[in-house]
Order: sequence, then structure tokens, then C-alpha cells
Amino acid sequence: MSRTRALAHPRVRAVRAAVVATAMAALLGLLAACSSNGSSNAPDNEGKPSAEDRPVTVTVTPEGERVPAGKPVRVTASGGRLTSVTVTDAEGHRLAGKVAADGRSWISDRKAVPGASYAVTAATRTEAGTAKTTKAAFTTAPADKVNKVDWRPGADATVGIAQPISLVFDNPVKNRAEVEKQLKITTSNDTEGSWGWISDWSGRDRVDWRPRTYWKPGTKVTLNAELNGTDSGTDGGWFVRDYTTTFTIGSRQIVKVDLDSHQLTLVRDGETVRRIPVSGGTPGGDKRSWRGTAVLMAKEGTINMNSETVGLADAYNKMVDYSMRLTWSGMYAHAAPWNARYFGNANRSSGCIGMSDANAAWFYGQVRPGDPFEITGKDTKGVVAPGNGFGAWNLSWGEWQGKSALG
Repeated sequence: MSRTRALAHPRVRAVRAAVVATAMAALLGLLAACSSNGSSNAPDNEGKPSAEDRPVTVTVTPEGERVPAGKPVRVTASGGRLTSVTVTDAEGHRLAGKVAADGRSWISDRKAVPGASYAVTAATRTEAGTAKTTKAAFTTAPADKVNKVDWRPGADATVGIAQPISLVFDNPVKNRAEVEKQLKITTSNDTEGSWGWISDWSGRDRVDWRPRTYWKPGTKVTLNAELNGTDSGTDGGWFVRDYTTTFTIGSRQIVKVDLDSHQLTLVRDGETVRRIPVSGGTPGGDKRSWRGTAVLMAKEGTINMNSETVGLADAYNKMVDYSMRLTWSGMYAHAAPWNARYFGNANRSSGCIGMSDANAAWFYGQVRPGDPFEITGKDTKGVVAPGNGFGAWNLSWGEWQGKSALG
């Protein structure tokens, strides 16, 4: 029997051909994908290198030669992280600082000082973990004018309960807030206190720190005046060093002077130690004493006292024993044997608090700088001013706080 071969319709053959062609194209695409070498250097969709290969860019501010001082050093990183930063001057002193939590920046704790050369070393790491070190350098312009400080009390001193910390500046301080920010006080018992800006008796700018109330005996106090690299402002110049002092508060001694009864009383830890008959400043004129709280500034021993130095013409010029300075204007407590007949009954001095040789010798051995003299009396020249010695105690606590440049 004959066989008849059925032939596919032309439309069916066309469909089959299309299916085969599509399958072949898919297969070729798959083979091409499988043959890729997977290199990390292959361009991304935008034809750029992947982020892991980009170098870290480090920026140091300031940069260049003779740049202005007085600003912190800043180091930033983009495209990676900072792992450490070291900044040193030509003498090997380091500017401390800390890398931010995100690793993108570092800033020095202190400011760049005038006339210095700095070397910066920044260690970085890329996102892929590649480590690298970048070095930079810059110099600061020298100071055209330098401001200096005279400070009290001296290091390792033991002082009385009214002793302030006092800084007197050679040149004017216009940037008072910036300067005050650099003055750090540390006490062993978190004593509350405040800075106050005043005019010293010499006419120079001055800033004192006093507690709210008298110091507690035994308190240890440290001043760190981190002024190096701070600008005083117009006509003041730059500070080019730091200042520090540490001292201790002694026993609670208060000297009470009653000019009306002509008596001086030494009180220690609340107990009367001795009463001493005295003679204060002559009433009715420029020879009167000051009242209020004065602070024993220094024990000066035997000194020459000349009335011309305090504006009293030729009233006196003599050597005086056991001299204890209370004000810059010239009020002392001291031995005054020439006034013996007035001790305990009249004020006949030229403004000082006089007593017998024997009492002065004993008293001189008992008191220390920083002890308060609380002086009362009806006929006086007025209250001791803050800058006339250490007269800050004659201001209320609110008034004293108001003298801080930081509000």
C-alpha cells in the first residue's frame, strides 16, 4: 500500500523557525553572561569605577605659610575614614584631638599658636580596607604683640579663706569671653565660684575668680589658664604661653576690726583667739581708713612707708615693722609704737591699723595672705573697691556674677 507524506503548512513552518531562533538567542546570551571574568575594575552602569577603588581625600585646615593663628586644626576625609591624626609643632609638642565617631573628621582641642610650624599625619582606610598615610604641613604668622599675665596666688601656697585667683594683664583684653573660656578652675570639693572682670588699681585689665562664700578649709585649688594661641583683641596682642598654679586653703581665720571700739579680734574656726587694741585712720579727711572686707595681700615685714606715695604729702617717712598689706592704695596693719597712747581709745593713724610692737609681732605670726579683714566703722573713706587689693567680697554674689564675660 502506498504511503503518502503529509507536508506541513507553510505557516506552521514559520512558527517553528521563530521558536528555534528565540531559543538560540537566549542560549547565546546565557553563554555570554557566564563567560564574564567578574573583575572589580569593570565599569558600573555609569562608566565610573566602583566606590571601593576610589582613594581617600584628606583636607587639612589651615594650610599654607604664615596663616593666622588662634584657630583649631581641622582634618577631614572623604571617600573613606580617618583612623588616626597626629599634629606636632617643631618642638615636638602635640595638639591633642579626637577622631569623630563617623571617622570623617578630626579637630584639635587647642588652637594653633602664633609663629609655629606644624606637621600633620593622617592615617586613613578606604571602604575596601586599604590603608594609607597622608602628610601635610603649615606655619602660622608670628605675634605682632604679646600679652603677659601676672597672677596670684603663687604655686604651692597655703592661703586664707578669702583669697581670690587673680590675673592682671599687661595689655588690654577686648576678647574677654574668649579669654575667660580658656581659664579652668578645679577644686577638690566642687566649690561654686565665678570669674569677674575689673580694673586693677594700676589701671590694667584684671580678672578674678572668687567663691560664692569663703573657701572651705583644706580645699585644694588648681588654675589652668590655657591661653597660648588666644588673641586678646585690639591693642592687646597674643598670649604665647599657658599659666598654671595650685594652692591649698588653710584654717578658717577671720580678722574683725571695729574702728569705733578700736579693737582687732582674731577669730579662728569660730573661736576668739585674741583681742588687740588698735588705732585706725584719723576721722574727717583723707587719713581715714577703708571699711568693708579687705584681704591680707602680703606680709611685707619691715618696709619704708612714705606718705608721698599715697598722696598724703610729707605726713610721714619712716621704717615700719610687721607690715601687712591690705590694699594697693596703702592701707596696712602694722606696728605703730609712736601711736601707743591711742591704742584702744582713738583713731589717729594716717589710714592704717596700728598696734603695739608686741601685739604686731604675735599677730604677724598668726595670719596668712588670703585672710579676710572685716572692717567696720562710722567715719571711713568708704568700702574697699574690688580692684583695690582683693575687694571683690564687697559685692553681692549676683553683682559679682554679673562681671563675668560669659554671663
